[in-house]
Amino acid sequence: MPVESGTSSAARQAKQKRKSHSLSIRRTNSTEQDRPAMQRDVLEGQDSKLPSAVRHNLLELFGQIEREFENLYIENVELRREIDTLNERLTAEGQTIDGGDLSRGPLKAKASHSTSQLSQKLKTTYKASTSKIVSSFKTTTSRAVCQLVKEYVGHRDGIWDVRVTRTQPIVLGTASADHTAMLWSIETGKCLLKYVGHAGSVNSIKFHPTEQVALTASGDQTAHIWRFMVQLPTPQPTADTSQLSVDDEIDFSDKDEADCDGDGSSECPTIRVPSTTLKSHQGVVIAADWLVGGKQVVTASWDRAANLYDVETSELVHSLTGHDQELTHCCTHPTQRLVVTSSRDTTFRLWDFRDPSIHSVNVFQGHTDTVTSAVFTVGDNVVSGSDDRTVKVWDLKNMRSPIATIRTDSAVNRISVSVSQRIIALPHDNRQVRLFDMSGVRLARLPRSNRQGHRRMVCCSAWSEDNPTCNLFTCGFDRQAIGWNINIPALLQEK
Repeated sequence: MPVESGTSSAARQAKQKRKSHSLSIRRTNSTEQDRPAMQRDVLEGQDSKLPSAVRHNLLELFGQIEREFENLYIENVELRREIDTLNERLTAEGQTIDGGDLSRGPLKAKASHSTSQLSQKLKTTYKASTSKIVSSFKTTTSRAVCQLVKEYVGHRDGIWDVRVTRTQPIVLGTASADHTAMLWSIETGKCLLKYVGHAGSVNSIKFHPTEQVALTASGDQTAHIWRFMVQLPTPQPTADTSQLSVDDEIDFSDKDEADCDGDGSSECPTIRVPSTTLKSHQGVVIAADWLVGGKQVVTASWDRAANLYDVETSELVHSLTGHDQELTHCCTHPTQRLVVTSSRDTTFRLWDFRDPSIHSVNVFQGHTDTVTSAVFTVGDNVVSGSDDRTVKVWDLKNMRSPIATIRTDSAVNRISVSVSQRIIALPHDNRQVRLFDMSGVRLARLPRSNRQGHRRMVCCSAWSEDNPTCNLFTCGFDRQAIGWNINIPALLQEK
């Protein structure tokens, strides 16, 4: 029987290894197309709380990672095979190449190139994905404390807007989809007055800077101006409400909305007729505000226009057109004749009426979805919020790009900025309310639990600078407004 030489035997073993490896690669490639379907079936069978779209995206990303490492593994097997072949050839000379010694020659270059290529692919492919997952919130070293002080219950539908009067007596105003606006005692939570002059949802409420006069905008395509006189009741002692740290959040279980149908408004005095009606719009009037001095008002409508009216004559002074879609909000500067309007066309516009002969307008395109509100601060800043889940702070002197961007996990509704503390309150679709400073650092999150907080989407927030008990108010689709006492340590504000 013939005897095979050592070299021939080694060559046959190497050939069998190559054949076996080739079959393994073919089996891998033949099942690669079926793997995503199999993984999706396994994923769908799992009990996950993630949305299906998110789960699908994660599956695709991990599939790409698996394929990249599989290719790297195949290349390493090929390198090992070449090393074995070289070892077989060099056995007679007593030389070998260790599998881990790739410090010389073309093998090092090939391995280094493969590793570098994989690293670059991973960085390029997953940089955008990880940036969406990593939170942009900056941590703080001290804990702010927020205390729920009072709940204002009496509306029969969701509350769109909440504001505090600028003159004495200080009362709270709410605008609701139940076609009414209400004035409340901040201390007692009792309804002081109800306005029922609108034939549609009341979408906003603003108070005159020096008089007891309210301005409301409505889905009945009008804005109303009405005077009020209220007498504050004597505050009654209330039970102490326990304080919750802003980081102590309990999972929320929805309560029956019937709990919100209180009788706080059952004995309210009622105003049925406005003193002035503004009706030049051809669509829902979504917001309205007083210009500095209180002699003119501006309204924003779904007819894509904002109108400037003279309060004394009720006549239309200017029609501000240019937005491509429905307007969502309007706001006036507290000390200058400036107006900012926001729209579903992803832009907000700055209108300048300081020079009576020239009415300039600037368009800002910093968002990728509906701009839900844009508001002025006392200084030279504009803060805009959007359904794209961002809030941006702009400098009026240079509006080319924002000076700060806040990224959140939910759409942002009507924001407000504290005049004295320069804190931005962000009400969200996901029932959260978060507080940030003007540089984009998160300061606090209002408590939300089975006992405290909103049960539905939070629509609006408003600060009260003159009330030591409640300095922040929020309202939402759960038919109630809430008064909060916000205690921000000085250390956090300095940051």
